Amino acid sequence: MPRVVKLGIKRPVTRPLLPDPEPREVKYTFISVDDHLMEPPHTFEGRLPAKLQDRAPKVIETEEGHEIWEFEDTPYFQVGFMCVAGRPREDHRVEPSRFSEVRRGCWDIKARIADMDIGGIHASVNFPSGVTGFGGTLFSETKDPELGLACVRAWNDWLFEEWYTPYPDRIVPLGITYLADMEQGAEEIRRNAKRGFRAVTLPEQPHRQNLPPIFDPAWEPIIRACAETETVLNLHNGSSGFAQMPPGAPMLELGATLFGPMALTSCAEWLWSAWPARYPDLKIAMSEGGIGWVASLMDRLDDIMTRSGYGSGWPDKSCGPTDCLRRNFWFCMIEDKSTICTRHTIGVDNILFESDYPHGDGTWPDTQKVIEEVLGDLPVEEIRKITHENAAKVYRHPLPEVCIP
Repeated sequence: MPRVVKLGIKRPVTRPLLPDPEPREVKYTFISVDDHLMEPPHTFEGRLPAKLQDRAPKVIETEEGHEIWEFEDTPYFQVGFMCVAGRPREDHRVEPSRFSEVRRGCWDIKARIADMDIGGIHASVNFPSGVTGFGGTLFSETKDPELGLACVRAWNDWLFEEWYTPYPDRIVPLGITYLADMEQGAEEIRRNAKRGFRAVTLPEQPHRQNLPPIFDPAWEPIIRACAETETVLNLHNGSSGFAQMPPGAPMLELGATLFGPMALTSCAEWLWSAWPARYPDLKIAMSEGGIGWVASLMDRLDDIMTRSGYGSGWPDKSCGPTDCLRRNFWFCMIEDKSTICTRHTIGVDNILFESDYPHGDGTWPDTQKVIEEVLGDLPVEEIRKITHENAAKVYRHPLPEVCIP
């Protein structure tokens, strides 16, 4: 039985999960480049060296009935808002959840594949949610570096063995890495690449996570490992926290509203870090950032390079910053109805689509309907690129023999 602790947070009354929805009609072969998983309680069991196993993250129960993770004597909540798919609207709130209160597809791979079939999702890139954070940084903050690295490796082993291997055509393997020692982090990226991982998640603004800013040369081993192994470097919007807000601001509402400006800021920082200029083969995906800001960023870059002279510090005279964006960056949209018209400025080849299952922004189970509403009037060759061909190319993931449309 798990250890019982007192959290001091009253549990709200929750309603039963909604019945399984009917499978949606599949009009588009779809690779979702941003979904999330909820690590099951056994994730770390038997995956750490014997001397460290007792100190691995574990799920415990509170006196109030919450199920939470505990690591290094610190509680980490299973935030309810992270897993709202299939929950009644009244239960869409931020509070620690029990595994039984969310859809099994959040944390069980067989059930996840069933949910993907319901929503018409052919393949999925899955980010961590719970004990690691979107950017996988928690284990880089441990008091004991050996324990932190062991937990990173254990998480990746769990994802490879239990989440990816049973369904290699349906799951695009994304890993986490160790950032307290960049050389060891690079070694982990290479270890994963050798067994088929296609991506890694990093915090989009590492300086906000007490890590070196992306302008620091310390990042070179990580960047080089990603470029040399064709590992897509995924910068999940919000993995470093919400935007800075004034006192008294409604954090959830304003923070969610500012996702686009946050993504613009992060993208500009990574661009001007010059890593993409120095490593032409580096692939960067701006996960859950949308596309509404991309064309305006490109306009601004063109202005400062041609008229104002503010861009004189750009290091690559043969490939300007706007061209570098089109060469090294991909932009991930959920539904950008009013700005899909900017796709040719951005580059149709640089736009990916996501469902964000099972989060509050997610479109499941009506993802196919949302795709049709946003892309349905586009030329068929552009629809194919945005729904599946671009993702299959950048993540090197196989497509089914017959794709729709």
